[in-house]
Amino acid sequence: MERDSGDPEVTRARQAAEAGDWTALRAVLEGRPESGDRTELLMAVADTAGVERWIGGVVDAEPDAALPRLVAGLRHVRWGWDARSGALAKHVSRDQFEVFHERLRTAETWLYEAAEREPAWTSPWYGLLMTGRGLQVGQVTARRRFEAAVRRDPYHLGAHQQQLQQVCAKWSGSHEEMHAFARESAFGAPAGTALGQLVAVAHLEHWLALDSGADAAYVRRPEVAEELHRAADHSYRHPDFAPRTGRLQILNSFAMAFSLAGERRAARECFEATEGRVTEVPWQYLDNDPVAAYRKQRSAAGR
Repeated sequence: MERDSGDPEVTRARQAAEAGDWTALRAVLEGRPESGDRTELLMAVADTAGVERWIGGVVDAEPDAALPRLVAGLRHVRWGWDARSGALAKHVSRDQFEVFHERLRTAETWLYEAAEREPAWTSPWYGLLMTGRGLQVGQVTARRRFEAAVRRDPYHLGAHQQQLQQVCAKWSGSHEEMHAFARESAFGAPAGTALGQLVAVAHLEHWLALDSGADAAYVRRPEVAEELHRAADHSYRHPDFAPRTGRLQILNSFAMAFSLAGERRAARECFEATEGRVTEVPWQYLDNDPVAAYRKQRSAAGR
């Protein structure tokens, strides 16, 4: 599975985080400014176990710096979700929820401090979208956080992905609201942006929410395939497609959506473009082993 999306800077950031080398990590992160969308770099660090053991010392040593607070906040977001696990709420214990909420509250403190120190940065608001969902701040507050993010970066893929999750039925939204948000975001953006992925993900979320039988019937509707093709034409098929981040995840998302929709030729096109490189999202929806799910669907598409 493609751990670092083929980006050597993501690998360097993760390795520096694993080593607890703040000097090296800061150099990598500062080498890609907010305007270049450093979400992948930051989330590779946030996903690295052990960062929480040393980043607090950096925060204390640099009281005026935003970057250590941003890293600490995002790590606590991921660390919090680790405590909760990916289980349905009814299967999560009270102790798990207490740890989850405690870590998210700590994350919120650091993310707000980062936002205060660097008002033009998008990344703190991206993190606050994740903490807000976990802390159930409500749709109005969540929308304000999303609007704060996109005022700074109108086509930020990560912020849009988080807001899509916020309006899913499983997070007190609805299928209708989710699809409307995906369409408005994708087709309201210039052709060639990454936001076309939202249409594919919305259909995958809708499929996932349905019972067996109803899920296949839904995703194979002609109007679903038609909208997937329209989104593909507006995003990765467009000659201006050159996303700052997330290219492999976008292609993997469309590969899965087209596969489930029975659009073998379109799915095969996506599989070819990935060159065998698998991202966890969205294949974990099909199997706990994303690589196995990818290979099965790729074979069915004739690759």
